[in-house]
Amino acid sequence: MAMTFHLDVVSAEERMFAGLVESIQVSGSEGELGIRPGHAPLLTAIKPGMVRIVKQGGDEEFIYLSGGVLEVQPQSVTVLSDTAIRGTDLDEARALEAKRKAEEHMNSSHGDVDYAQASAELAKAIAKLRVIELTKKAM
Repeated sequence: MAMTFHLDVVSAEERMFAGLVESIQVSGSEGELGIRPGHAPLLTAIKPGMVRIVKQGGDEEFIYLSGGVLEVQPQSVTVLSDTAIRGTDLDEARALEAKRKAEEHMNSSHGDVDYAQASAELAKAIAKLRVIELTKKAM
């Protein structure tokens, strides 16, 4: 039997996931992080993206995160995010439209603040589309 640890993925609205997992992958502020049992304690910011969860038994689940904080303790991991949406609940048409609008806004922006806002929206839309793609492959 594979070694596991307890994972909680919590958004401002609800607990999205709670259970034993073999590993997770998440986009940290400094790059991609892979967390497995026995990982060193860690507290870091996470970027908009996804958490890839390998559950006990090998099944995978993907959850979109708007950003947040990752805390790794010896026996448990907690992901706190303002927004967390299961890959199966994401709307591909809406994500594509958000991507198109953000790209359009970036091309027409006239200031650093406008460009930065549009860039952040584009990153979120691309992250959602990636979660949708990976969720479809896992099904």
